[in-house]
Amino acid sequence: MWYCARCQRLGTLQVLHVSEFFATILPTNQTNTRMMNKPLPHKPMATRRGQPRVRGWRAGALRIRKHVGLVGGGLALAMATIIVSLEPGVINDRHTAPAQAVTVDASTPPRPSLGSDEATVSVSEQAVALDAPTSAVDTAAAAPASTQTPRDWQRVEVAPGQSMGHIFKSLSLSPKRLHELVRLDDKTARLVTIKPGDVFFFALDQDGEFQALKGEHDEAHWLVVERSSDGEWVSQLEPRAIERRVVEAQAVIDSSLFNAAVDAGLSNNMTMQLANVFGWDIDFALDIRKGDRFSLIYEEIWRDGEFLRDGAILAARFINRGDSFEAVRFDAGNGPDYFDLDGRPMRKAFLRAPLNFTRVTSNFNPKRFHPITRRIRPHNGTDYGAATGTPVWAAGDGTVIESAYNRANGHYVFVQHGNHIVTRYLHLNRRDVKKGDRVKQGETIGTVGSTGLATGPHLHYEFLVNGAHRDPRKVDLPPVEPLPDLERERFLAQSQPLIERLNRFDEQAPLLASMNPQACPDSNETC
Repeated sequence: MWYCARCQRLGTLQVLHVSEFFATILPTNQTNTRMMNKPLPHKPMATRRGQPRVRGWRAGALRIRKHVGLVGGGLALAMATIIVSLEPGVINDRHTAPAQAVTVDASTPPRPSLGSDEATVSVSEQAVALDAPTSAVDTAAAAPASTQTPRDWQRVEVAPGQSMGHIFKSLSLSPKRLHELVRLDDKTARLVTIKPGDVFFFALDQDGEFQALKGEHDEAHWLVVERSSDGEWVSQLEPRAIERRVVEAQAVIDSSLFNAAVDAGLSNNMTMQLANVFGWDIDFALDIRKGDRFSLIYEEIWRDGEFLRDGAILAARFINRGDSFEAVRFDAGNGPDYFDLDGRPMRKAFLRAPLNFTRVTSNFNPKRFHPITRRIRPHNGTDYGAATGTPVWAAGDGTVIESAYNRANGHYVFVQHGNHIVTRYLHLNRRDVKKGDRVKQGETIGTVGSTGLATGPHLHYEFLVNGAHRDPRKVDLPPVEPLPDLERERFLAQSQPLIERLNRFDEQAPLLASMNPQACPDSNETC
């Protein structure tokens, strides 16, 4: 088997045996060595003119020398093309140059020349014309977008179990948008803490994209989140119209204080305020009698033309068992409080009852039959029946001297007031203070329970003076200091108009009741 391959000389052929053919193509060290030892001799290729061929940069230089005329003409044509292409831009710059010159000349005084005064006036007018749009744009950028175009607000009320994320999803709004708004500032961070009944307003464009949001920030402000004219999200507070209206109310108690308050149009909150004002002088669970009456002047808070809530009691009068008690609201520098007509605080040193109770289950009795031990033993306190968990308050300022548990008293707390008065609270369900704690009047120290020797949930309350037990409901409470002379003068000046208005209202109330035919349907007498 034979194979033909190219030989070392042009135009000649060499015949190789098949074994030599494989030796030439297989990568063996021997074959490579033979090829390296006998390299092909280099001979220049023949040209058409019989001269050696010139390669590389020398060949290029020779061609340029031979055709220098053609190269120069091409360069000249290229430069002419570039100049022509730049000429329209230069012409356009010439047309716009005068406006730029006016702007520059406006900042520098013109040179003296013929007609320079007219030039100054025209330049000033042009400067004003140029400056006016700039200031207008700045003002628009600072103003919120809602002041530029009216929006169609969509009202959404938060339902139970609904979050702001659910609301955005129901409106087909992106969760990413909500994330941007919540992270905007401290005001918008409150959007995640919504509750049922809250109302929000959303503004969407025709494509359903979010434009703005409005919600209640506090009692007197709206929170508005919108995009400003520069494209950034901004939040701001918009004030709401808040109005305080002063009104009067009066009622005669026939069955209970709360029923009389409802007949007078008072809310439960206002009734509790009234009870708290006179709670140091009147036991509303035991001292109320048929025929007692009250009158008060108080504020109503209105917002955006709608009733919002009850305000504070400004002045009140309560007649209990023929005794008249008056109170006027006054701020002596430590916050508003209530004072009688002599300037003495209605807030006594001790609460008459340290909780909101429903009934007295057992009175102070030195010889009471105990229902559990079945023995006659002193009952040195008053038992107030109330539901388990009802807060128990400290009757006055003092220090906790005992907070523990034993078999008879259950969970109990003892409080030392000054040097000679101690109050005790027994059968608690939970104790919220520990020994050594300082407590303020009205501070919660525990809750009502039935621990220890108790047949049901109640508070056993004791009042000790110099170590001797006193009836908490009848003991004479220590007096409190009246207002200083300077503050008392201010108080009298402020309270006098309120008391006069209260007197006029009390005089007019029976007359108005007698003119109402439904006031006394079962009686022919004037009421």
